[in-house]
Amino acid sequence: MRILYSCLSRSWGGMEMYTLTCMHQLIARGHQVDLLAYPDSKLFHEAGQQKLSVYPVKASGYFHPAEIFKLTRLLKKNRYDLLHTQASKDLWVLVPALRIAGISSPLYLTKQVGSFIVKKDALHRWIYSRVTRAFAISRVIEKNLADTTPVNPERIDLLHNAIDTAHFDPAKADRSLLRKEFSIADDEILIGMLARFSKGKGHEEMIHAAGILNKKHRGIKYLIVGEASKGEDDYAEGIKKLARDAELQNMIFTGFRKDVRTVLAALDIFVFPSHNEAFGIALAEALSMGVPSVCSNSDGILDIAVDGETSLLFQVKDGDDLAAKISRLVDDKELRSRMSTASRARAVTHFDLSVLTGRVIDFYNKDVKK
Repeated sequence: MRILYSCLSRSWGGMEMYTLTCMHQLIARGHQVDLLAYPDSKLFHEAGQQKLSVYPVKASGYFHPAEIFKLTRLLKKNRYDLLHTQASKDLWVLVPALRIAGISSPLYLTKQVGSFIVKKDALHRWIYSRVTRAFAISRVIEKNLADTTPVNPERIDLLHNAIDTAHFDPAKADRSLLRKEFSIADDEILIGMLARFSKGKGHEEMIHAAGILNKKHRGIKYLIVGEASKGEDDYAEGIKKLARDAELQNMIFTGFRKDVRTVLAALDIFVFPSHNEAFGIALAEALSMGVPSVCSNSDGILDIAVDGETSLLFQVKDGDDLAAKISRLVDDKELRSRMSTASRARAVTHFDLSVLTGRVIDFYNKDVKK
């Protein structure tokens, strides 16, 4: 099949990375996949560096006549079998272009982020009526789609984001690599957090918890991995200042790293303190690497983590509770071992990229043949 993917985001995070992951999976199965991306965005440049076919579309809002007509020409020229967007705002370019071009190819929407705005007026009904099927990446997003959009619930399917469990396999990674890089002894407990610096990711709670833990435990270190979201450099610097003010000399800020498997292999405990995550790819990757986790008890995280089995859940935004749950894992090596085994098993069973790609293709085949 010839497929057009769309993600006109100017940010760089889980949604944008996952877009490229999905494209590679489809291409590996013999499909031809092009991408619409915002020019000069990191996604646009990453797609080019990865030798993917990418077209620039400079549309981030709702009304872009020039971009719509440019896209109309592309659609008529390439005659895609189907279109799939990772961002609902992209519909405001895709749907008018499809209608002007007179093309009836199926249009899929993967809803990655929830919305608090009800979109059931006449204009939104016109836009969303063109959506063949909507995929929700978690149960909270599935409910949000039904509550806020005019999409018929019968056309909404729960389809979790997925990870390459064959790549994120603890048997294929060296625990010592990153520890050597940062002079972390093998017998030190390494607690890690992987997230963009952005409000709501829970960095404040992590720093608060670290201050408490340092008073109770010796031989622990913290690894904070990630870079600032677009426009949030001041926020990132503020977080680092909090750590300095709290005298957390055992907290290491690494910046952005591509070697996620190597990072996860080095960890004893993974922390995911996000306030309202729609899913949490980094958490799923940690599970796949067999890293026991401490997670906030909110939103899409509950689709991934199982309290007492793969993870310990703490009350969202409560740094004291986060510290208590981390402390429990620090003290109980046997519990960490049990959770490690359960985490790997859950990731392979529920979030394997190959299996879920197959499900997407099954939907494609069913709708394209209609």
